[in-house]
This record gives sequence, C-alpha cells and structure tokens, in this order.
Amino acid sequence: MTSQPTDSPAPAPSLTEVEPYGVERIPDAERTATPFDLFRVAFGGANTFSTCVLGAFPILFGLSFWQGLAATVLGVLAGALILCPMAMFGPANGTNNAVSSSAHLGVHGRVVGSFLSLLTAVAFFSISVWSSGDALVGGAHRLFGLGRGTPSYVVAYALFAGLVLAVCVYGFRFMLFVNKIAVTSATALFLLGAVAFGGDFDPSYAGSFTDSADAATQAMFWPSFIGAALIVLSNPVSFGAFLGDWSRYIPADAPRRRVVGAAFLSQLATLLPFVFGLATASIIATKAPKYVDPAAPDFVGGLLAISPGWFFLPVCLLALIGGMSTGTTALYGTGLDFSSVFPRLSRVRATLLVGMVSIAFIFIGRFALDLVQSISTFATMIITCTTPWMVVMILGFFTRRGWYDPDALQVFNRRQRGGRYWFTHGWNWRGMTAWWVSAVLGVLFTNIPGQFVGPLGDLANGVDISLPLSLAVAAVLYLSLLWLFPEPRAAYGPEGARWVPTREMPVPPITEAPVLAAASG
Repeated sequence: MTSQPTDSPAPAPSLTEVEPYGVERIPDAERTATPFDLFRVAFGGANTFSTCVLGAFPILFGLSFWQGLAATVLGVLAGALILCPMAMFGPANGTNNAVSSSAHLGVHGRVVGSFLSLLTAVAFFSISVWSSGDALVGGAHRLFGLGRGTPSYVVAYALFAGLVLAVCVYGFRFMLFVNKIAVTSATALFLLGAVAFGGDFDPSYAGSFTDSADAATQAMFWPSFIGAALIVLSNPVSFGAFLGDWSRYIPADAPRRRVVGAAFLSQLATLLPFVFGLATASIIATKAPKYVDPAAPDFVGGLLAISPGWFFLPVCLLALIGGMSTGTTALYGTGLDFSSVFPRLSRVRATLLVGMVSIAFIFIGRFALDLVQSISTFATMIITCTTPWMVVMILGFFTRRGWYDPDALQVFNRRQRGGRYWFTHGWNWRGMTAWWVSAVLGVLFTNIPGQFVGPLGDLANGVDISLPLSLAVAAVLYLSLLWLFPEPRAAYGPEGARWVPTREMPVPPITEAPVLAAASG
C-alpha cells in the first residue's frame, strides 16, 4: 500500500476561523502566501487616509507643493530602501522579526523588537482611528446633519477601533482578505479624488519660504524640509518590525529578490496617498487656510470643507476601508508578539490587551493632548529607535549569510535557556550596544521644528541629522564590535561568517528554565 505524503499543503482555513499560530515557526505546509500577498498587505496598510494625513505635514511645515513633493519622494525612497531587506527574515525563519532578532540581540534581547512593535502599533493604530473617525463624523455631519460634538467622536472612535480589533483577533487570513479589498477600492477612491479636486489644484502653491520671507523664516527652510521628509519616512520604517508577521507565511524557497522587491514596491506605491494628502493640503492652505494653522491644524476638517458634495460619501468610504487596513496591519503583529513575551496570554488575549491600551491612548491623545504634536513626536521616536535596530538586523543577516537555527530562535518563547543564540546570559551585548547607543544619539540630535527638539538638536544649525547619524553609528559600531569581539562560530551557518571573524566556543545545551516555587498562601 502506498503511503500518503505527509507534507502536502493543508486545506486553506475559513476566513472566520481564528488563526491558531503564535510566533512559533509556521509549518511548511501552511506557508502558502506569495510575495504579491506581501505587497498587498504592506501597500494596503499604507494606502489609507492616515497616510494622507502624514502627506499633509510638508504643507503644515510651510513648504511649497514642489518642495513638499521633493521631501515626500525623498522620505518614501529612503524609507523603502531601509525597509525592504527586513522582508527576508519571515521566509527564512517562518516567524516574526522580533523572534528572528534573537540571533543578533540574544534570546532575551529580542524583547527590544517587541517594544518597538508596541510603540509602532500604538502610534499608527491611533493615527488610523483618529483620521478615519474624524472623516466619518465630518462626512456624516455634511451628509446627514450629525452633530460634531465629543459624543459623536467617542462613538466613532470606539466603533472603528472595535472593528479593527475583531479583524486582528481572527488573524492573518482575515487581514489579508481586508487588504485585498482595500488595495483596489482605496486606489479607485484616490483616483476619484483627483477628479474631485483637479480643478482647484494649483502646483504653484508657494508656501512660507518665498523670496519675500524674512531672514528668520528663510533660516527655517532646511529644518522644515528635513523634518517633513522624516515624518514621511516614518511610514515605511514603521513596517520594519511587522514585515515578518506577514512574510512568515511565504515559503522558505521563494526567491529573495521577489520578496524584497515586493516590500520595496509596496512603499513606492504609497506615493499615491502621500501625494493626495500633499496636493489637497495645498488646496486647503489656499481656500480654507484656518484648517492649516500651525497652532491648530485640522486636515480632515479642511478636506471636507473643500470637497464637492458628491465626494463626501467617497471620503467616508475611504476613511472606513483605509483605516481598517492601517489599523489591522499595525495591531495584528504586536498582539502576536506579546503573546510570546507574556506566556500566560494567548495570541487573542494579547491582541485584546494591546488593543485596549491603544484605545486608551487614542482617547487621551485626541481629547487631552495636542494631536498633531502627538503624531509627529511618536513618528520621530519610531524612526530614531527602530532604524538602528533594523540596521543591526540587516547587517546581521548578511554576516550570517541568511542562515539561522529555527529551534534556537524559539528558546525564549518556550521559556528555555541555552542554544546558539544564548551569548551572555541571553543577551548579545554587541547588537544591544549598537542599537541603544545609536537610538540615544538619534533622540539627542532630533530637531523637528515646533514639535520636538533634542538636547543636541541645534548643533547642525537646526537641521535634523538624527537619521543619517543613527544609521552610520549603528552600522560602524555593530561591525566594529563584531570584529573586536567575535561571536561564537556556532552562531553562523555551515559556510561560516561573511565580513567578520568568529571564535570557537561550545554551544550551551538548550534546557528548561528553572521554575520558581510558588509562594504558599
């Protein structure tokens, strides 16, 4: 009798079947996603109304349309180049990027990635709920006369956040389904917006930095330009901790160039919502300037104020569809990862916990804090803390020749000790040092005019040099530490290390961690 193959693909589960996997390695038979699926999730998560809000920041910073377009293109390109190599970890290891970072920051050091994903999820989940909720309330006010008081916003935020949370609980396949719809429908609505606003758009919008501007205003041009580019760049960089959440369902033998290319192209495609936000913000600045007052900007209100009546419903649809996509891609991965950091929490419970924390931040940020400053400050923290971590990960991937021990990566999640990535009591101080030194320097040198200025932010004549500085320091410091203090040979694959030396050391066996005796009550 011929035995049945054991590695045949399993039947695709129903959309309404709750995803059973946490951060353990996805079985090969379940890894049926493609690079195009990665493109759809990454692009769908950014092809949204919240990206339009980020796209309006160059105008809020006083740039002209063309200056803002240059800053936007610079931010998207730089961010896409930094981000795209992070897509390689998911197919290689079948798990998320925080778990994969165990190889470079140590079994315990992987919690850094969990912290960064939490920071990112709270920020971008909040942006999606704020922008989409404001658009829904504003559109309903114009269409049906719904009041725009605090109760309307509270209900809109709560309902929207609840919908996003429900999709995240069901898991990856439901999220992929939402993004399949979002990519097509949101793109069509943005193109429809070109028709709605095409007659009012004037690319010659001059902004604040004109020839007639005084010297003090002129001196703020480069700080404003770089600050705007960094706000834009925060969007692609924000996906760095999450790409593995989606690419882990791609088979390990998928061509790396296709996986990396899908991640890169997904960010280039976000120029559509970014330019929509930039162009409409320039119209708002001309026709309804009170909505772009730096003291109290309101992009959503301004967009509704300049919209033709027939476009109110498309605005509401764009807010609903796009916000669902951004919210789910931001929140899903963090719930997934925190289920491993706190073993008593399942993926579903961890998702609900992170979701509730994020919802609390949404209401505090919207009703008790400066909303625009909250967005820009969080975006700045994402760049300065996440980018050095990504540099360590990418350089580590190339020095390891893309080879990893899947079993050793799961030591933390199983509450074990030892293995190839144990290093020094579970910490790889080389990667950890490169990360925190670069992140601290980035925060110290940050300078976003009128928003956040670090203690050393004025040393470059007001220009924000935090990103190039943190990138360079992370790369040089990490490689220097690998050279001066070589890692164990066992941490590398059969072909050995690339670019750096190694040393022979025994691999500590993987053992169960000691269990503390419960205190008697």
